[in-house]
This record gives sequence, structure tokens and C-alpha cells, in this order.
Amino acid sequence: MGDTGDVPVREIAPGVVEIDTLMGGWDKTTAGILVEAPRPALIETGPQTCAETVAAALRQRGLAPDDLAYVAVSHIHLDHAGGVGDLMPQFPRATLLVHEKGARHMTDPTRLIESAARVYGPLLDSLYGRMKAVDTVRVRVPEDGESVDLGNGYALEFFNAPGHAKHHLGILERASGTLFAGDAAGVRLPEAGFLRPATPPADFDLEQAVSSLHRFAERQPRHLVLAHFGEVADAAAILAEAEDVMRRWVHEAEQAYREEPTVDHIADRLLDTVANEAPNSLDAKTREKVETLNGIHSNAAGLHLYLSRRAEGRPPE
Repeated sequence: MGDTGDVPVREIAPGVVEIDTLMGGWDKTTAGILVEAPRPALIETGPQTCAETVAAALRQRGLAPDDLAYVAVSHIHLDHAGGVGDLMPQFPRATLLVHEKGARHMTDPTRLIESAARVYGPLLDSLYGRMKAVDTVRVRVPEDGESVDLGNGYALEFFNAPGHAKHHLGILERASGTLFAGDAAGVRLPEAGFLRPATPPADFDLEQAVSSLHRFAERQPRHLVLAHFGEVADAAAILAEAEDVMRRWVHEAEQAYREEPTVDHIADRLLDTVANEAPNSLDAKTREKVETLNGIHSNAAGLHLYLSRRAEGRPPE
């Protein structure tokens, strides 16, 4: 890990820089990516509470306010996109690239914030912050499969990647072969060492999630970056592991749902499932990070909703 000033950054490929947003004062928790092309692009802003950290990292890399051409978000959850409304005014020539189903929430985040407040409670303001609206004229929705040219051979390919969220995109920087997976391949914090699926309500859908992982694998990325956290070794192996672990979690949730179709019962079963990850051996800080980012109960709630929809014959929204 190299540092530039106070914000940890690391070049993972020529012109592709990983930024540690230092969310919650923790390191190696939430990552962004800067593509240092003639038309530079930032992928993920992190939450509102980290917007100034990310802005400082861009300045440290030599970007002036008028230099940044694009801000792209994998999806609109606040730990990924909450900083857009604070960053866009600081970089007045940048265009925000976001999934069609998330775009309206960027220009009017009222419902998104209300929903987040119900989920996060006090953590909303202390850890994530809220979100300021972005001017509609600065928002663009890339088509599925569209490539945005950044100059000098760099380009961002966007493709729909639902399963974790209906508004989730996969983003591939084509020159370096760097695929930003957002949360679609799960959460793997370096100090924890294990990969967990991210199956929160209200959009988790196994079939869509697996299809998205296959779309990732088809692109044969040379570098794979998870939002939580950073580049992982052996992209093909991690994508295969992500599918395997996700299927295993759903299988365990199905067994629990048949016994007692409650979120708490599914959560208990998942706790048994992850016992072999030895979470009790983690230090207190790492355990707090894992459970805050990807808590068992939140995952159980998403799996319960998925199984309930399937039992009632309701398709994903």
C-alpha cells in the first residue's frame, strides 16, 4: 500500500488507482477507483462522510476541479454513492453515470434517505451521512454494454448486473482489464480473509446474482476490485467462489425457511454456516467492520424476502 499525502492510494494497473475512502475511520473497508486517463473517471464516491477524503485523494493525484470528466457508481446504496452530491459541485465538468433504475434517486434522494434511515438508524448520520441532490443535467444513464471513451485507449464498459440490487452495474476498464464488481461478488475484507455474499433487502435475487457473476467471468478480467475491499487475487477463482458461497447460503436459508419462515431463524442458520470462518478469532475492530458492512441479520432479511417472493410466485421487481 502506498500513500499520497494523508489518503491511502495504490496503483493496481497503469493508470488505475485504488482509493481507500477511510469510511468510519477504518482503513481497507470501502474502495473507490480513479482512472487516470485524458478524461479521468472516478468509480464510487463512498458515503457522504467520506466525500472530502475522496476529493483530497483526487487533488493529491493532481486533478484540478475542471479535470474530472466522469463519476460512476456501481449502485446507489449510500456507502457507494452517498458522496455524489458533495463531490459533483467540486468537479463542475464531471458527468454522473448511474443505472437507469437509480438515476432518479440521484436527483431527488428523499426516498433513498428515508429508506436508509429505517435500515441504519443512528448509523445513518454517524457512519454514512445522507446525500445531496445532483442536478439532472449532469446525470447520464449508460446503456447495457455501452463503452464510454476516456481517451488514450482507456474506456469504461457498463453492463447491468442485478442480484445484489436492481440498480447495480458492472464496470470494466477495458485497457487494463480491471473489473469493478461493486457488491455483486460479495464482501472480502483483507484482515478477515473470507468472502461473504451481500444479500440485503429489498432486491436480492439468486438467479440474477449468478447471471451477473457469469457476465463478470465472461469478460475475463485481469484485475477484480470489490467495493469492500479493493483488488483481489485471481479474479476467476474469486468469481467462482462467490457463486459457490452464495448458493450455499441460499441453500441453508431455504432449509431454515421450511422449518420456520422468519428472518431470525434464517439468521441463526447463517450464523451456524459461517462458524467455520472462525469470526470469534477476529479482533474486535475487524469483527465490527464485518458486521457493520455485511451483517448476518441484514443478509437474512434479504434472503427471507427472496424466498417469500419465490414461494408466492412473485418475480423480482
